[in-house]
Amino acid sequence: MNVEAQQTPAPRGAAPGPTTHWVLTIVCPDRPGIVNAISGAIVVAHGNITESKQFSSDDSGTFFMRLQVQSSADRATFEAALDDVISSYDMTATLDVVGRPLRTLVLVSTAAHCLNDLLFRQRAGQVPVELPLILSNHPQLGGLAEFYGVPFEAHPVTTPGEKLAFEDRVLDAVEQFDIELVVLARYMQILSPQLCAALEGRIINIHHSFLPGFTGANPYRQAHARGVKLIGATAHFVTSELDEGPIIEQNVVRVDHSRTPAELTAIGQDEESRTLTQAVKWFAEHRVLRDGARTIIFT
Repeated sequence: MNVEAQQTPAPRGAAPGPTTHWVLTIVCPDRPGIVNAISGAIVVAHGNITESKQFSSDDSGTFFMRLQVQSSADRATFEAALDDVISSYDMTATLDVVGRPLRTLVLVSTAAHCLNDLLFRQRAGQVPVELPLILSNHPQLGGLAEFYGVPFEAHPVTTPGEKLAFEDRVLDAVEQFDIELVVLARYMQILSPQLCAALEGRIINIHHSFLPGFTGANPYRQAHARGVKLIGATAHFVTSELDEGPIIEQNVVRVDHSRTPAELTAIGQDEESRTLTQAVKWFAEHRVLRDGARTIIFT
């Protein structure tokens, strides 16, 4: 559950007001004394812990923690209080303001359902992201972006040269807008290994999930022909291996023989939309931490 900040979230790096709700995440080798040490540092920063989640991974020997802390300390003071603990325990730590919108770049093709859900929930204040730009390899969704007031660019990707130019524009936009997350909202192009590497750990994709699995065109028609009983969706980090990145969220719904291909498609699109939006929300709230090929989700 997201705890609202006590003030309007400040831009990254800006000094907060007299009382700020911070979110702190920690990843480090597991060993005794971590919780005691980090709690002591928070006391030094005049902090009060309002939410705390932790997990020790036996598989990797790694400790994960997410804290929300109410404090009168500004960023510099809080970071100074944490410095010795971070160094002593070899921690990777992030400190942010609860609810600060994460600067997010969205890539789309022609399917509107995932983009529409994300835009609607962002406008409604349900997902803490800021969307400075939508990039697409087709022009069809420009009207939807305009309705929500988000800049939209369409660049064709029909040749290797155009694909390279599109990916260069993605990287340019990441730098131009200081992008923290890239979302593939049914962007139907395979990304190059170079782009995957450049955006590792901050790019999320969505795809349908069937039992059994189907590839190629018209997967929902194939699912209907085979009498599929479960339709689902998987949101995951993007890696150079197609659809093999660490999983963030999955959902399924049961169907039966009475469903038409069109109905299966509609059901599947609903699952894709809610699964992707949930993954984006968790990431923006700093609830997703990597543990090798899997994720730790602090909900």
